[in-house]
Amino acid sequence: MDAYELALLLAGLALLGAAWVPHLVKRNPLTLPILYVALGALVYTLPLPLVPANPVRFPLITERLTELAVLVALVGVGLRIDTRFGWKRWSLTWRLLGITMPLTILAGLWLGQAWLGYSVATAMLLGAVLAPTDPVLAGDVQVYAPGEGGEDPVRFALTSEAGFNDGLAFPFVWLAVALALATDGTPVDWSSWITIDVLWRVLGGAAIGILVGYALMLLIFRSEKEPTLSKSTEGLTALAITLIVYGVAELCHTYGFLAVFVAALVIRQKEDSIEFHGVLDTFAQQCEKLLMALMLLLLGGALASGILSALTWQGVVFALVFVLVVRPVAGWLGLIGAKVPSRDRWAIAIFGVRGIGSFYYLAFAMNHAYFRDSRELWAVVVMVVVLSILFHGLTAAAVMAWLDRRRRDRA
Repeated sequence: MDAYELALLLAGLALLGAAWVPHLVKRNPLTLPILYVALGALVYTLPLPLVPANPVRFPLITERLTELAVLVALVGVGLRIDTRFGWKRWSLTWRLLGITMPLTILAGLWLGQAWLGYSVATAMLLGAVLAPTDPVLAGDVQVYAPGEGGEDPVRFALTSEAGFNDGLAFPFVWLAVALALATDGTPVDWSSWITIDVLWRVLGGAAIGILVGYALMLLIFRSEKEPTLSKSTEGLTALAITLIVYGVAELCHTYGFLAVFVAALVIRQKEDSIEFHGVLDTFAQQCEKLLMALMLLLLGGALASGILSALTWQGVVFALVFVLVVRPVAGWLGLIGAKVPSRDRWAIAIFGVRGIGSFYYLAFAMNHAYFRDSRELWAVVVMVVVLSILFHGLTAAAVMAWLDRRRRDRA
């Protein structure tokens, strides 16, 4: 059996399922991510010539695939947010980014050292890769399509957090890399980390997102030539925005994830053409579903191939504590004083989904420095993501529906 032709068949089935399965499980606690991980595990147990699903052996391929999946998701997230950008209107977002995220990183760092016995570099990496919420797997807790609303405090906070923190986790990943290199005799250059990895890459990424996003918005919506791009049905424009902004940001050595999300926000909020934003969002979601389906199948394949073989009972306890305690507590602390009902506050705190972004950061770091206990680190991160997929996947839709009913009753 030819491995390439088999891969094409499986990719086609994955695509069909990504479009079809969500309608089948609409009234079912099972979700697309749960089913696809299970399917991937099943397929990889069969005696078939499949593409190896081992991120430890293929970190560069893992980095590139997960990078693309997160990028496309970030464009979609930015295009879907209707709430006008502002300090007060986005106060929940700033709380999650400024309080919850650092607390999560510190908790991962402390538990990694005290409980798992990792070095400072490895523990820092563990906290950094698990800190950001995921824009790819969090569909049940995100806002609706452009112009369709659904921007209650829970959905808005989790969607905007997922958009920003996939870029803001990067300074701490770079810090983990610097700490790992320091074990080889290279001292940590703290001034370089602060000026380059924190200030320049963050502020530069945001600036490039604003400038390039605004330029693309003018090209799309303000062209004097007919027909303009905004009057077409070319969803490919969403992919063009992704690649152009990301390419410019990375060439300038800034954070491309942050730039892409900011650019999508600028395009969405500076131009009110809901119809074309809907076209862009639909195409972005289609690309996102394709990449998500492939990632989840490969995750299932990694599980079947023994990615968790290096997992200890301490790692299992860490994963449970991180998903069920660390994020909820950090989220609650970050929202103290926020003017939202207690049930909304708990929902925001609990439903911080971990996913594809964590795999990207881990593969990225592994490609830039040597980390001891790398196999166990992969096992722990995979365990956290699998638990998040199961726990949040089985509960998010029901909880969000309950919250919606409570809001309608109050209205």
